[in-house]
Amino acid sequence: MRLAFCGTPAFAVPTLEALVAAGHEVCLALSQPDKPVGRTGEVNSTPIKRAAQAHGIPVLQPDKLKSNDALRERLAGLQLDAMVVVAYGRILPQWMLDLPRFGCLNGHASLLPRWRGAAPIQWAIAAGDQETGVITMRLNAGLDTGPTLLRRSLPITDTTTAPELFLSLSTLGADLMVETLAGLQACTVQPQPQDDAQATLAPILTRDDAQIDWTRTARVIDQRFRGFQPWPGAYTTLRGKKLIVHAMTYTPLTASFGEPGSVELANGALRVSCGEGSTLLLGEVQMEGKKRMNAADFLRGFQLRQGERLGDHAA
Repeated sequence: MRLAFCGTPAFAVPTLEALVAAGHEVCLALSQPDKPVGRTGEVNSTPIKRAAQAHGIPVLQPDKLKSNDALRERLAGLQLDAMVVVAYGRILPQWMLDLPRFGCLNGHASLLPRWRGAAPIQWAIAAGDQETGVITMRLNAGLDTGPTLLRRSLPITDTTTAPELFLSLSTLGADLMVETLAGLQACTVQPQPQDDAQATLAPILTRDDAQIDWTRTARVIDQRFRGFQPWPGAYTTLRGKKLIVHAMTYTPLTASFGEPGSVELANGALRVSCGEGSTLLLGEVQMEGKKRMNAADFLRGFQLRQGERLGDHAA
């Protein structure tokens, strides 16, 4: 097929690579504009831009899509069979959706209609889902509401983290997109409407999502911790200062010993009471303005008191 590819982050790269390896003609790649990163403000190319250029694929990074006449003319002239969209980060205007013969095909990292939106991998873990997956779909004007084509699922275990799931689903999604294009060519894949009544939303994560609410159960806190890695992460407060949590362990058989947020100190371990009588063990933490350290070193340096409380209740 003659294709255009729309994507931006590393998650989308395996799909682009798979399309090229499968022999499709990727005529053009669209990616979001390059942005400055880090404290130095150095401008880095997006992962998709770098991958496309490595294959000699022309790259465009338009600031706008809807009223971009030059882009519209360029894409129309390519006579595309399909446009493949993976984590592009932009809503496509109707003229783009209508342009290719097979439409605009999206690889989405959830089992739609569950987790429509920007952060489906993170929210699937945070919500305690036991499985997730990838779906190929034909995009329409809604937010992940188009008819689905093919799907593949993966289990979510009690230790699965978002970075691990990103890697697994990006590879699975690449293979599924190649399979979807083959099925469309052979007329063996038919679009299926989604059940909107079963839809859930996966909104963009914010820094506020990182704050630990110790009244939640230890299981829920652990799920959110694993889902929100590496960003926005997890933090609480201690004596009015921010305390970042880099590692925690959920042990379901331990019982709490005080109000949510209360700490128990024993043999260099830092255990925290959570909601409904549950507890969590903090393994590595970092006080605001200090270096990260394991719990034993932290306890020696900061001299926590038995029963002292983390969170908004901290003295």
